[in-house]
Amino acid sequence: QVQLVESGGGLVRAGGSLRLSCAASGSIFSINAMGWYRQTPGKQRELVAAIFSGGSTNYADSVKGRFTISRDNAKKMAYLQMNSLKPEDTAVYYCHASVAATPYDDRDLEVWGQGTLVTVSS
Repeated sequence: QVQLVESGGGLVRAGGSLRLSCAASGSIFSINAMGWYRQTPGKQRELVAAIFSGGSTNYADSVKGRFTISRDNAKKMAYLQMNSLKPEDTAVYYCHASVAATPYDDRDLEVWGQGTLVTVSS
């Protein structure tokens, strides 16, 4: 009943930029953490960036200084601005959210989007 839909992936040359968006919909009382993960074939999904309800952020070392995560709570959206892209950033990027569907939930619902492919050519 809670869905995340990503958009903004595509093909870009090394050094270029892309902006990913994630829209949350459904039965949502509050969204606590939102984050972006990425995965390449044969590898585990890894955290790229996360942003918490108070606005604090966390980044993977590999993207610090190049990527910026943000959110719009009113619109239930999260964004990932990716600059100075490198071929090693090529992956499927997934949006993740920790959601409380009601004010009485004692545990957040962990929700994933379907993923969006980012390809960085050299």
